[in-house]
Amino acid sequence: MSSVYDFTADNIEGKSTKLDAYQGKALLIVNVASKCGFTPQYKGLEALYKKYKDKGLVVLGFPCDQFGHQEPGDEKEIKDFCSLTYDVTFPMFAKIKVNGDDAHPLYKFLKNEEKGILGTTAIKWNFTKFLVDKTGKVLKRYGSMDTPESIEKDLAPLLG
Repeated sequence: MSSVYDFTADNIEGKSTKLDAYQGKALLIVNVASKCGFTPQYKGLEALYKKYKDKGLVVLGFPCDQFGHQEPGDEKEIKDFCSLTYDVTFPMFAKIKVNGDDAHPLYKFLKNEEKGILGTTAIKWNFTKFLVDKTGKVLKRYGSMDTPESIEKDLAPLLG
């Protein structure tokens, strides 16, 4: 596998989605959770999506329950929470694992393409973000503390 477009994931409704559907778009791929201290980042992610979607940005949310059991709900509960609480309109996917032997193949790829602090591959917490260019190349990895607003400066060169 050489780009994120080589992968498939189930969307929040359970429909298999080929990520090549986003070919030619810049992507911000985020592992999300509904009951985390970083959950308010949904607001910033949605703001980035609304501001830049017409210029070629797509935010992809991947719920994960591997950190402090902070995403306990099923897909319907997650979808309802995101819609009602943060008016999320960017694409959301079914709950996945991002670490361990059962990690989703997309996340195995992302972690190997852009390692974390000190070269680690493991995702440390919810709301880790990966920036992908329009060719499917992973450009940068951001930690949970990196807000969507702080990432905005890195988007400009990729959009337009």
